[in-house]
Amino acid sequence: MSREAEIDAMRRAIALARPGVGRTGDNPSVGCVILGPEGILGEGATAEGGRPHAEELALAAAGEAARDAVALVTLEPCARRSGVGIACTDRLIAAGVRRVVIACDDASVFAAGDGSARLRAAGIEVETGLLEAEARALYAGYRPAS
Repeated sequence: MSREAEIDAMRRAIALARPGVGRTGDNPSVGCVILGPEGILGEGATAEGGRPHAEELALAAAGEAARDAVALVTLEPCARRSGVGIACTDRLIAAGVRRVVIACDDASVFAAGDGSARLRAAGIEVETGLLEAEARALYAGYRPAS
């Protein structure tokens, strides 16, 4: 998969998240794209009110095709949830993605580096900072849970 394809997919993830800014409750508006060798396999953005999360929607759309794919996410996936549900890191691990590319770190107690660490511990390659400046604009008003 080319770097250009990953950049385009991250731009798509940012575009998916943008309309939800301010409409996702206490959760940030996140965009996620699942990318395979032939292109986008699934995509999603945090739903109004904050649930379901972007990764959950994108993985559901990709189905089994997510195995060995690349997930591009605008904000670090959660390592634990504040309520009922499976953490996004657990979903990505269970789906068998081989790589996760994250635009921005998340200082929330639900992520705060733990999301990336858990992915790496599961053998998944993690990259941070792709199009960070573009994605960071989405989170100007986001106040992470502490």
